[in-house]
Amino acid sequence: METALAKTPEKRQVFFLTILLLLWEADSEAIRYSMPEEKDSGYLVANLAKDLGLRVGELATRGAQIHSKGNKELLQLDAETGNLLLREKPDREVMCGVTDPCMLHFQLILENPVQFFQTDLQITDINDHAPEFPHREMLLKIPESAQPGAVFPLKAAQDSDIGNNAVQNYTISPNLHFHVVTQSRTDGRKYPELVLDRALDREEEPELTLTVIAVDGGSPPKSGTTAVRIEVVDINDNAPQFVQSLYEVQVPENSPLNALIVTVSARDLDEGMNGNVAYSLFQGGAVSQPFVIDEVTGEIRLNDELDFEVTNYYNIEIAATDGGGFSGKCTVSVQVLDVNDNAPELTIRKLTIPIPENSPETVVAVFSVSDSDSGDNGRMVCAILHDLPFLLKLTFKNYYTLVTEGPLDRESRAEYNITITVTDMGTPRLTTQHTITVQVSDINDNAPAFTQTSYTLFVQENNSPALHIGTISATDSDSGSNAHITYSLLPTHDPHLALSSLISINAENGQLFALRALDYEVLQIFEFQVGATDQGSPALSSQALVRVLVLDANDNAPFVLYPLQNASAPCTELLPRAAEPGYLVTKVVAVDRDSGQNAWLSFQLLKSTEPGLFSVWAHNGEVRTSRLLSERDAPKHRLLLLVKDNGDPPRSASVTLHVLLVDGFSQPYLPLPEVARDPAHDNEDVLTLYLVIALASVSSIFLLSVLLFVGVRLCRRARAASLGGCSVSEGHFPGHLVDVSGTGTLSQSYQYEVCLRGDSGIGEFKFLKPMVPNLFQDAGREVKESPHCRDSIVFS
Repeated sequence: METALAKTPEKRQVFFLTILLLLWEADSEAIRYSMPEEKDSGYLVANLAKDLGLRVGELATRGAQIHSKGNKELLQLDAETGNLLLREKPDREVMCGVTDPCMLHFQLILENPVQFFQTDLQITDINDHAPEFPHREMLLKIPESAQPGAVFPLKAAQDSDIGNNAVQNYTISPNLHFHVVTQSRTDGRKYPELVLDRALDREEEPELTLTVIAVDGGSPPKSGTTAVRIEVVDINDNAPQFVQSLYEVQVPENSPLNALIVTVSARDLDEGMNGNVAYSLFQGGAVSQPFVIDEVTGEIRLNDELDFEVTNYYNIEIAATDGGGFSGKCTVSVQVLDVNDNAPELTIRKLTIPIPENSPETVVAVFSVSDSDSGDNGRMVCAILHDLPFLLKLTFKNYYTLVTEGPLDRESRAEYNITITVTDMGTPRLTTQHTITVQVSDINDNAPAFTQTSYTLFVQENNSPALHIGTISATDSDSGSNAHITYSLLPTHDPHLALSSLISINAENGQLFALRALDYEVLQIFEFQVGATDQGSPALSSQALVRVLVLDANDNAPFVLYPLQNASAPCTELLPRAAEPGYLVTKVVAVDRDSGQNAWLSFQLLKSTEPGLFSVWAHNGEVRTSRLLSERDAPKHRLLLLVKDNGDPPRSASVTLHVLLVDGFSQPYLPLPEVARDPAHDNEDVLTLYLVIALASVSSIFLLSVLLFVGVRLCRRARAASLGGCSVSEGHFPGHLVDVSGTGTLSQSYQYEVCLRGDSGIGEFKFLKPMVPNLFQDAGREVKESPHCRDSIVFS
């Protein structure tokens, strides 16, 4: 244990601080005051503020406190006036006994800032005790052979006072045989000796009674008396004499009871009863002493426990008396040796809990250490564990401050158990430990942190209002209100996105709700920022990106672009009777506003006038003939087609087609009726409008190309007619058929009729009408003009 303590850096640090403090104390002096004992409570000792050079009231503002060793506080401080007052009446004899001077050490501690002042108060003695003899009567046996000048020691009177107030002189009542002489011991105490002035005659006066008076040096002096009864015995002319007049011994304070301290020895040259020596404790310098002596052997043994911290020195007077009444004396000086029997004590003077985190060097506690032992047994080393962010600083004598080594982080560690170890330097070393629990209080130094930097949420369109679509979450390493998080939607920079009408958030738990039903066809995806803010001061916040993807639902049925189903008159498709199997009658064009498989369309023929005559391709909507036409087939056919998407559940629309069988182009036929435009429907269905515009553009380009091509062919025919071919009238070509061979996406050659209606004024392009390809085999044959399709051009 000693090696481990010596190796730690903290011990070396405290040791160096102790050396520096001792050097500092060599140049500093404590403030000393003096006052007599027995002063009443409230007595003004001094004005500390004035003596320390402090302003009136400064002691109060700086938190001044008085601390003295021991549990009983004798003094009290009036911090407002700076007066140092007595709390109770002091008794020097109780406080210090025979110790002189009687010093009371106390410290003045100023807490803000921390400052220490050492103050000593000397309690001076007053003459408040009279001398008192141990017995009211002493018996003294003096042989009649005693010669004048013989000295007989008497027991000294005890006086609790010290110095000049102790016993100073002894006197004796007037008599013819004796006078008293006052002697001094090595410790300064006075004791009386009776001196024979005139020889005694037992026959004349066998017994004498004298009064011995002890007088102290006080003002006024006090005295005490005792009676000395003298018995005159027969001749015993030799008094016992000790081998040594002074015995000096050292005894450890932890010596067991009945331990032998020393053995004294005295000799008497007389014989018989006059030569038998009996030992006794004659004068010990105190009322009671922890020693006994064997009256026969002279062995002095320990009768009570010794305590170096209470009394470290004893002076014992030993008397040896023979049978004739003669006696001799010696002094035994007992030095009590200190042993390390007191562990160090630690007293907390100030404790600051909790400590705010991120604060610079902070004083956690102020404490003092003490040890009642002396020398190395009372020298102490103070330390704490080295892996904690705290330091011990020696500030004043045995006062220490426990401070933080640097800013603390509550999120890393919120509580510390600091064990302060105080070890003395005695053998064996004694250790005292004191544990301080320090809590670290939180400050708002951590912003909320989202569990994800961005969130992607999926919402099925046509959701119910107030639908919970997802939850965002953030955490905060702080505690209390600093960790209480509220969530909010941050303003968006998109002017077309009314976020407040779409999304709401629960400020407490981060749950997101869709406020209204979403439409995939209007809004497929939108993004916004969400903020998380704590309730610290100042508040800290963070934000995360939330991306909402609207999932398509099959909520739109297919819409048929051609043929239009809301026209005022049904659209009639012309089919030549000479059409081959697989002949393209028409193509149903439909769209679906949904996406993905919800927009995958399939076509199905539900009903027809002539079953088995027509078929529809399931994926492109082309209506074709399934067999050759016959004369028995009806001239008019009505087809019912179903357009169905691939959604779940699927949605569908029906299409009605009217097919007219014709033998040739000379037969009149019904043109496509003009379909009244529905502006409300155009405004409602923007996608349909876009498709119609695209189709019209493509058709216009195609029409222009056909017109140019037909014009070239007509010019060639005109040149051929001028050379002897058939003649063609100039100007418009109403109802004339032109055979145009071309290659396109169709697998066979077809004839189409392009109808340009001049009376409409809009140049509307009517869907291409398939015609019979063999009508032009007879070049001389004329085709009558259709009354419903003027200015028409037929090409193949």
